Amino acid sequence: MNMLEVNDLSYSYPDGKPALRGVSMHAAEGECVGIVGPNGAGKSTLLLHLNGILPEDDSRHGKVVVCGDRITSANLHEVHRMVGLLFQDPDDQLFCPTVQEDVAFGPAQFGSPAGEIDRIVRESLAQVGLEGFERRSPHHLSGGEKQRVCLAGILACNPSILVLDEPTSDLDPRGRRELTRLIRGLPATRVIASHDLELVVDLCSRVYLLDGGEVVASGPAVEILSDEELMLAHGLEKPHSLQHRHPHP
Repeated sequence: MNMLEVNDLSYSYPDGKPALRGVSMHAAEGECVGIVGPNGAGKSTLLLHLNGILPEDDSRHGKVVVCGDRITSANLHEVHRMVGLLFQDPDDQLFCPTVQEDVAFGPAQFGSPAGEIDRIVRESLAQVGLEGFERRSPHHLSGGEKQRVCLAGILACNPSILVLDEPTSDLDPRGRRELTRLIRGLPATRVIASHDLELVVDLCSRVYLLDGGEVVASGPAVEILSDEELMLAHGLEKPHSLQHRHPHP
């Protein structure tokens, strides 16, 4: 079953500049799918459509289907619960004085019983390895800890789909390893946009290569990312771990 489907999605920014041109993609239940491409390819714009942040009305061309239902203004609240989006910059997502309040915000918004929220926060923080961080200030944490607090806040809402935008961009090697292990162990369907192609090789079974707002290639992650000619043509480099592997003719 496809948990997420994007069909012929096009979108232009308010200034008229096209950002997405007829993009189609899907992700099956429990699958981890990568979105790769150069800067300005449309990766972040695509992710913002997957949980209805863009567009701000029903003017999209094409459609996005989540768990069998097309996203519309009428079901946005439920879509926001089902599709958790991790922003590239954790500071865009953290706005409360304490970790407890940040992680509790989503469950409270989505109607979790007040008596349950403390337990949900504890369990979500434990899931990301941050037990006992409830009273800490998010803005005094390391980049990796902030990223994990954001992820805990998403997991607290029990989403069916996780959408991650450049999740390792500000992490040191240890933080990257910890986050990779954490993402790998999650049962949700995952969509990861990243310039970290080793992360994509590690985690994703399939990839979509975007350039100029279009899907220019898609298929098994190792096969697409091993194609050095394809990678170079779209401003990317073949991952080091695949250097001795040749794509199928």
